[in-house]
Amino acid sequence: MTITVTPQTFSYVSFDADLIGRVAQSLVGALGLEDHPVSIEVDETTPLARSSVALSDDMGVVDNISIRVESGAFEDTRRPRQQSENATATTLGRVLLRARDRLLGGFGEAPPDDELSLAQMAAWETYCVGRLVRLGIEVNQQRWRYNFRNRHGFSDAADAAFDRIWAGDGLTWGELDEISRAASAT
Repeated sequence: MTITVTPQTFSYVSFDADLIGRVAQSLVGALGLEDHPVSIEVDETTPLARSSVALSDDMGVVDNISIRVESGAFEDTRRPRQQSENATATTLGRVLLRARDRLLGGFGEAPPDDELSLAQMAAWETYCVGRLVRLGIEVNQQRWRYNFRNRHGFSDAADAAFDRIWAGDGLTWGELDEISRAASAT
């Protein structure tokens, strides 16, 4: 498995490229993505926390998983400009699970990330983070529940949909989208 991290040396934040690589290697192995090279590019010039993943393919065969992350996504929220191993694992885990879903998990008909509605993205993020918990990564469930509620409403039906997605395993895009639409309709 090939994992590259750019930059190798950070100037604006106190991050460790080797730590990022080790976390990614562990996740890639746990998620069964060893056959796909992974490149991780960290934009250390912004404290924002966006992350994205793209699958590059050559004639229908995925030849690279490319991850772009703004440094705020890996940052320790209590210590500005310092790296959090848990935040690194959570962020990389979410984007790697989205990549795996597209490659192996019945998400072929899902729109590209930049075309997902906020509700669809919140549902998919909930699905990813719930699975990360089962891999042993510590997350704040209430943070993700609040994000889901902001996109689907503050209701018992939205909470039930969140719980179903959070505990889900093996969902397809059609099933996830239907749960999200039903929760938004209430």
